[in-house]
Amino acid sequence: MSTELITVIFFVSIIAAIMSGFPIAITLGAVGLIIGYFTMGAPVFELMYQRGIIIALNYPLLALPLFVLMGIILADSGVADGMYNALSVILGRVRGGLAVTTVLLGAMLAACLGVITAAVSTLTILAVKPMVLRGYSKSLATGAACAGGVLGILIPPSVMIIILGPLADISVGKLFMGAFMPGFMLAGLYSLYIIVRSFLQPNIAPGAPPQEQGVSLGTKLKLLGKGVVPPLLIILSVLGVIFLGIAPPTEAAATGVIASLALAVAYRKMSWERFKSSLLQGMRVTSFSLCIAFFSIGMVGVFLRIGCGFVVRDLVLAAPGGRWGAFAIIMFVIFLLGFLMSWLPILFIMIPIVMPILP
Repeated sequence: MSTELITVIFFVSIIAAIMSGFPIAITLGAVGLIIGYFTMGAPVFELMYQRGIIIALNYPLLALPLFVLMGIILADSGVADGMYNALSVILGRVRGGLAVTTVLLGAMLAACLGVITAAVSTLTILAVKPMVLRGYSKSLATGAACAGGVLGILIPPSVMIIILGPLADISVGKLFMGAFMPGFMLAGLYSLYIIVRSFLQPNIAPGAPPQEQGVSLGTKLKLLGKGVVPPLLIILSVLGVIFLGIAPPTEAAATGVIASLALAVAYRKMSWERFKSSLLQGMRVTSFSLCIAFFSIGMVGVFLRIGCGFVVRDLVLAAPGGRWGAFAIIMFVIFLLGFLMSWLPILFIMIPIVMPILP
């Protein structure tokens, strides 16, 4: 059986299993084991075990459970409520202000939480209902919540970047520095789009009532200090420690957990039962992520060992347009995979395959 045919069988089997409703981790592990056993024999078990050990002994991934725990604690601390109230009053005179507030809050939460699910859930609970009650179109309200929530995939301390760094053998701190400005630039472009569209279509984003537009400057500054300054301290405790060279991301994650706990206690939103619940939820999220990592890395190890990586390399390098053509093909494949699976398995599948192709 040719390597090209095995490559096709790999992708078809994964897509068919996912479309059948099987969990992504079991799908990737089963496809890797079955195809690996029929092509390599018993050594496939040793190969997948060794690949799993690489994940287990990867030191930078120690930051993963800490950042997840920090995000869960902050999501339950009520810090987002104060930020949303402050920003909504400050932007009361801006048409589409609630939607812009939602995006800006998403950027702030991204810099605090690093966990996309927590950010999207928080924005949905806090922002969508007030926008709909104000008369905003549902598409604009939900779109603003989704756009603001997924900024956590890019703005540090992004969990995605923490996983990407060790996989691509790139410094997590450098990735944080490189992603910081593009993430906030994207938030600014989202806000600009909302303002322009609200100006062109006033019916989708009614203006704020007069009582909100007439808030004094002193009240706005008080709300700003009370609602925005505490989250900025959280951001400084993580990103400031990294950017100033005081500690690497793994140790900075620990300072972030301590700072988030202190903030939750100050907001009187932390109890022993809630702390235990946060720990259990963090363990579930981390275990789920590492389970996907183990089976994804194992499957990719089989994929590369039997030569399928060369098939992908030759296909990408043969694209017209040189490096830009190859880049377009990779982006298109990732775009298609986004319909089938979340960012986590895409990362573990694509990075080991694509990185050897890059110059």
